[in-house]
Amino acid sequence: MKNWKEVIQQTTFRYIDHSEIETFSGKPYTALSSFAIDDALATSVSNGDSPSVMRLWVHPKTIVLGIPDARLPYIDEGVRFLADKEYNVVIRNSGGLAVALDGGVLNLSLVIPGIHEVSIHDCYEAMVSFVQYMLQDLTNEIEAYEIVHSYCPGDYDLSINGKKFAGISQRRVRDGAAVQIYLDVEGNSYERANLIRDFYRISKKEEETKFTYPEVDPNVMASLSKLLQTNLTVEKMKDRVQAALRNFSEKIVETSFSESERDVFEKRYAQMEKRNKPIWEVLGKY
Repeated sequence: MKNWKEVIQQTTFRYIDHSEIETFSGKPYTALSSFAIDDALATSVSNGDSPSVMRLWVHPKTIVLGIPDARLPYIDEGVRFLADKEYNVVIRNSGGLAVALDGGVLNLSLVIPGIHEVSIHDCYEAMVSFVQYMLQDLTNEIEAYEIVHSYCPGDYDLSINGKKFAGISQRRVRDGAAVQIYLDVEGNSYERANLIRDFYRISKKEEETKFTYPEVDPNVMASLSKLLQTNLTVEKMKDRVQAALRNFSEKIVETSFSESERDVFEKRYAQMEKRNKPIWEVLGKY
């Protein structure tokens, strides 16, 4: 597996902390906004208008669905179930399946250019090595392989002793990529996984489907604070992200969104609204 420095050639990074904002560009700050923001950043990085970016984001009680989830035979019932549990529901534009977010889950978006020369696997491996590095004083047991029966299973699930605490997806726009990872830092992982398990049971029932959806077992997932038996919080993890990025960079900048970035955001946000229209219609929000 390649490490960060074998894949990431950039030495200047733009650091954006969106973990505590409530609005963005005049819109409520939701996961819908986050995926549009990452598309705008990927476009900007691709055009050479921005250095590479590390963006941090947190959203309260949100279930982010993958594109295949939207094709579940009883998706309407599943969405209503999640809404009854007071969760927002969003269909993302990157790969993967359903993921549970809340205040104990920190998301990172690594946005880099030059992806026509870097493989999808290389980008995943860079993120894996970044997480291993920033937690190296606490553990050397983080592994990357698919955790069967986790939600959103994939080859780059991150786990400790067979229990998953993170998953990675990737979105490519022009010559830029947004490598997105959720980190289950604190809180009730069992409850999150149980919610996703029930969502699939309600949305699929006993129907045969062409796509294979996960049979979620909450026991194969856990938070970092539980796995490491330490009081690790989202705030402490944010400090670790900054420290690791400083060690991997020569310069860190914190610049506001440009007018052109906001223009791209508006277009991508509209696309996300269109993608999510069926969900909103189910909930009577459209």
